[in-house]
Amino acid sequence: MEISYLLYFILFLLSYPLAKYFLKPKTGSLPLPPSPAFPLPILGHLHLLRKPLHRTLAALSAKHGGGATLLRFGSRRVLHVSSPSLAEECFTKNDVAFANRPGLLAGKHLGYNFTTLVWAPYGHHWRNLRRVATIEILSTTRIHMLQQIRVDETRATLLRLFEKSTSASGVAVVDMKSMFFELTMNVMMRMIAGKRYYTGGAGGEEELEEAKMFKEIVEETMELSGATNVGDFVPVLRWVGLNKGEKRLAALQGKRDGFMQKLIEERRRRSVTAARGGSGEGGHKTMTDVLLGLQETEPKYYTDDIIRGLMLSHNMI
Repeated sequence: MEISYLLYFILFLLSYPLAKYFLKPKTGSLPLPPSPAFPLPILGHLHLLRKPLHRTLAALSAKHGGGATLLRFGSRRVLHVSSPSLAEECFTKNDVAFANRPGLLAGKHLGYNFTTLVWAPYGHHWRNLRRVATIEILSTTRIHMLQQIRVDETRATLLRLFEKSTSASGVAVVDMKSMFFELTMNVMMRMIAGKRYYTGGAGGEEELEEAKMFKEIVEETMELSGATNVGDFVPVLRWVGLNKGEKRLAALQGKRDGFMQKLIEERRRRSVTAARGGSGEGGHKTMTDVLLGLQETEPKYYTDDIIRGLMLSHNMI
């Protein structure tokens, strides 16, 4: 098996110059931006990157005119723009051309195969998701209706700080990063599913276990979303089994799916037993309630995958 992989690798190296020759742009096509000479097979210009990355890119840009530079990160072409005027043109006159996100492994696994608001390509589906998010979920009216949630959670956090400051010892060490995280997550989860996980030690065993899992999911999502996955740039490594990062992404998505589906089922059961329009925080519908209502009108489009994707996009996990 190892010998066959080695043969495939050697054949790939031998075919690279031929493929580059036959796939080069035809005469008369628009000229490409300048690019560093002699990109390596498979790696491209990855060998030129050094830390700190912004200084390396600045040096490459200055060496090739200081405007736009075409780089090859493995099998991907990357346009590096260091000119303010060119950057403005990219996001004004040519904004549609740059609207799509790259097809990274994170989008495949965490973005339901590029169908969520964050990862979907520009088109009808993405525009519809944006419309739902803007009008149905994050409209000014709905944000104002849910203002009391933010007020309640801010007061609860201040009360916890006050209780710590008036403890018997008179001195208390407070992890503000953790408290702000809990405040933010409580606000988001109450808006999404009408639940709060962080209550200063109160709550049942099931709620505490859910809070622990929720925190782990958020932390792992932030870690993997910000990590560089070599399989995104050198796909051949995935074919030979060097895809540890992709396996972690798939495992994480399984946990996220299970967690969010449980929230959906809870709200679905509540909507069946509660009076129509009476579910949610303080008589107002939660985000999940709104999406389940849309599912009733268009069940083929607003599947549970679409609902989970919108919940995760709003929650940034």
